[in-house]
Amino acid sequence: MPLLKKINGPSDIKSLELDQLPLLAKEVRERLISVTSLTGGHIGPNLGVVELTIAMHRIFSTPKDRFIFDVAHQGYVHKLFTGRNDDRFDKIRNSEGLCGFLTRDESEHDCYGAGHAGTALSAALGMAAARDRKGTDEHVVAFLGDAAFTCGITLEALNNITSATKRMIIILNDNEWSIAKNVGAISRCLNELITNPTYNRIHRDVRDFLKHLPGGEQIMRSIVHAKMDAKDLFVPSSLFEHFGLRYFGPIDGHDFDQLLYYLNFAKEHEDPLVLHVITQKGKGYDVALGNPEKFHGTSAYCRTTGKSEPSIADIAPNYQDVLGDSLVRIAKINPRVVGITAAMPSGTGLKRLSLELPEQFFDVGIAEEHAAIFAAGMATNGFHPVVAIYSTFLQRAVDPIIHDICLQKLPVLFCQDRAGLSPQDGATHHGLFDIGLYRNVPHTVIMQPKDEDELVDMMHTGLAYKGPAFIRYPRGKGEGVPVKGIPKILELGKAELIVKGSDISLWALGSMLSDAKALARSLEEEMGLSVSIINARFVRPLDTQLLASEASKCRLIVTLEDHVRIGGFGSAVLEALNDLGSSTALERVGWPDCFVEHGSSVKILRAAHGLSPEAIKDQVIARWKKVTDVSGNNKI
Repeated sequence: MPLLKKINGPSDIKSLELDQLPLLAKEVRERLISVTSLTGGHIGPNLGVVELTIAMHRIFSTPKDRFIFDVAHQGYVHKLFTGRNDDRFDKIRNSEGLCGFLTRDESEHDCYGAGHAGTALSAALGMAAARDRKGTDEHVVAFLGDAAFTCGITLEALNNITSATKRMIIILNDNEWSIAKNVGAISRCLNELITNPTYNRIHRDVRDFLKHLPGGEQIMRSIVHAKMDAKDLFVPSSLFEHFGLRYFGPIDGHDFDQLLYYLNFAKEHEDPLVLHVITQKGKGYDVALGNPEKFHGTSAYCRTTGKSEPSIADIAPNYQDVLGDSLVRIAKINPRVVGITAAMPSGTGLKRLSLELPEQFFDVGIAEEHAAIFAAGMATNGFHPVVAIYSTFLQRAVDPIIHDICLQKLPVLFCQDRAGLSPQDGATHHGLFDIGLYRNVPHTVIMQPKDEDELVDMMHTGLAYKGPAFIRYPRGKGEGVPVKGIPKILELGKAELIVKGSDISLWALGSMLSDAKALARSLEEEMGLSVSIINARFVRPLDTQLLASEASKCRLIVTLEDHVRIGGFGSAVLEALNDLGSSTALERVGWPDCFVEHGSSVKILRAAHGLSPEAIKDQVIARWKKVTDVSGNNKI
């Protein structure tokens, strides 16, 4: 019977013989590749932490001891060891399967849920401080990737550790990658710690020598206590020691002897400390090793070649690629246009800009707040930054956007990828809140295109506007509409009237336009209604002139948006109707007041939350019946 099938909980790992652990690691990797090749997922990060996760569960005891995984996209191995190696794992990231991140409601072994980088150290410090106040003795282990240290939140927590607790363990999982290659001074600092030949040679030689002496391991244990002082004789103090933390490393993250030794030492240590563990992203799978950026998180793929299965996305371009290609063309003409992203050049489409015009491209690492203020600084000096960040991640920069950009009316264009659902990633990655965050802020322009061609028009429109502008667009493929040769600058706040009607006026935002067209056909064919179809284009400024015209002749206005109803586009229309003094009824179609779970597809999740085409039609017909009687008299 395979070892992995015998692991029903962390205690089963403790009962294995030491020489069985490499076999368990091999089986785990096979399980990971087998499942993610069918479901997609964060395969590279998980392959890199197999030995480390085994060692952690062998030394510590969850759920009493707390493991806080930063982002938690490297938590698949942890799930396998904590009672979730069943058919739910086979469907990970899909409907009826496990979440691709850790969530508190999925298992008692998941003490903290997350999906964004940089939160683990602050959360772990809060848990350690609470433990100290309660007088309990559990261990708190923060598991961070090296990229997490580019986050301001992590550095803020680092500054507070020694004043908040006397006992905490930090595991720095260093693989030189976040999603893209790590950038910045902290990455260089960590690299110097890894590669310093003097320290590494002395450390290795002393350990090898002591291994051959009677009682050598005990001597080595004593030396480890003094290791910080000894190391400072040969190399500069590490970043962590300047914050009052004991630093130990670098440690081979695929060597069980080293891992178990240092983790056991950390368990017995009474001071906050850092174990600097070196791992290899994609370990055990050559395809992932050869392309760590793609295999950070990937769709389903062929195990042999690593290539994703062909889909309609191969025919219709992805919105991100349309944006990236357009930005390159614009930047070649205007050297004052620069692209900025936060550790995601490929995911946002800016990879091509980085290759063709590297002097006009900036990757600031996982630091969205810094990205916004950095853009503000460039904007004050005559540049027009284009900041491409996923909607869900741009949430972290709300204050800099309001305080540093909008207040000063600086020309910064924000391109919000993944606005709407990111279905398999779930609640931490859905972009369902951005309209509500920014539409109430003065000077802003907020747009959403109906297709790829209009996206390019909106890029030119946003760059022509001398203030903060936002374009939101969904994940994945466009509508298959070719981009015209000469883009146009749209009139600010001007919607597009596609079809004129006299009974119901459908105002669709972006990708919901196709739903509006299908709904209009159904209402006309089944009920004989005359239906207007409007491509809203702008959330702010809103086309109040067209809205007033439609409200004067239609009995019902319906808004459709891929955003939560509360505070969204429909709310903007409701406020505008109130300001116009209109009594025309309004029905808002959008996502309900909840955090939407993960699922296999947008279609499945929409059906589950009342946003299938049939459900939308039923909602609109029910409202129509309320505002009219059988004779057609208005009941409002």
